Amino acid sequence: MSLVKWNPERELLNIEREFNKLFSSFGSHFGLSSNNEESGYENAVWTPLTDIAEDKDTYIIKLDLPGISKSDVKISFIDGQLNISGERKQEKESKDSKYHRVERSFGKYYRSFALPQQIKEDQIDAEFKDGQLTIVVPKAEEVKPKEIEIKIK
Repeated sequence: MSLVKWNPERELLNIEREFNKLFSSFGSHFGLSSNNEESGYENAVWTPLTDIAEDKDTYIIKLDLPGISKSDVKISFIDGQLNISGERKQEKESKDSKYHRVERSFGKYYRSFALPQQIKEDQIDAEFKDGQLTIVVPKAEEVKPKEIEIKIK
């Protein structure tokens, strides 16, 4: 038997999944279409920790994805939504050992972020290094702050 640490975030995720299923079934009864990206969220077992920063030229999103290879990360941008998903495979338990504590999450993960309208969609860049995914989203020119010097008369 493997031990599983109680995670309140996982419980909240389960509640949100149930509400999403409820509203999806409600919408399907009335002919409303459901978002296919929501299925990625509903199947997620865990969510990677994320930092989001902004400077004058870009938005920077950093996700912790330890133990995951670059090929197991999928990034997409659809209708203003940046979606990151994939799966962390669980290590196989050997016959000679048993787990006393399991704190790392395994299985499918999913994160989605609504990005501002004023970005350069075609120049979004991502780098995966040492278990950290860094996504750089450049701002459009009209969003960058402009400093105008006003001369005193």
